[in-house]
Amino acid sequence: MTRSETTGAIPEKQAAKRTRNPEKTRENILRVAMTEFADKGLTGARIDEIAAKTATTKRMLYYYFGDKDGLYRAVLQRAYEEIRYEESQLDVDHLEPAEAIRALAELTFDHHEAHPDFIRLVAIENTNRGVNLVQAEGLPETQAPAIRTLDRILQRGQDAGIFRTDTTALDIHMLISSYCVFRVANRYTFKALFDWDLTGAENRPHLRAMIGDVVLAYLQQPGKV
Repeated sequence: MTRSETTGAIPEKQAAKRTRNPEKTRENILRVAMTEFADKGLTGARIDEIAAKTATTKRMLYYYFGDKDGLYRAVLQRAYEEIRYEESQLDVDHLEPAEAIRALAELTFDHHEAHPDFIRLVAIENTNRGVNLVQAEGLPETQAPAIRTLDRILQRGQDAGIFRTDTTALDIHMLISSYCVFRVANRYTFKALFDWDLTGAENRPHLRAMIGDVVLAYLQQPGKV
């Protein structure tokens, strides 16, 4: 009789198979939950379906996130953190102000196109009047660097006399975000109404350049045209 038989211990290989990496498990849950919430909304998404698709249990999901609302808030926070991380990797401080603005605009364009789940989550949360987003712990702090980066670029452009002085970083953030969100969020209705695919490969270079052109045209200091 083996030791495992006499003690009831789980054989080593079986124990290793059951061992989980907590961080990897959490990341997997967030990834699957993001798709589920984006497709079905907070009300339609089901915890048991998310658990099944992550090979975990409802109990484990509740352990990591508290409840369904907690998981949804964590998904929202992760979605915003992802674009903020990409922005942080862009070295705009060594670019000329106009080049830096264009680089940020094009990064946002690329990110939103590559992450349609993020756009759907934003739409869903706005339908819910942002009630879950305001409860996401620490979210304002994670978003602040984006505005500080734009502030620095604007200040350099204003100091050089090439950017107007009656605008703010939030103005520019809103302008870039609205364009990039609209392109992804409204692509189906726009195609149905005007037979023009906003996300079509043939239109992409034009639309990607256009967002930089639009923002820089707005920032143009009067008399510098």
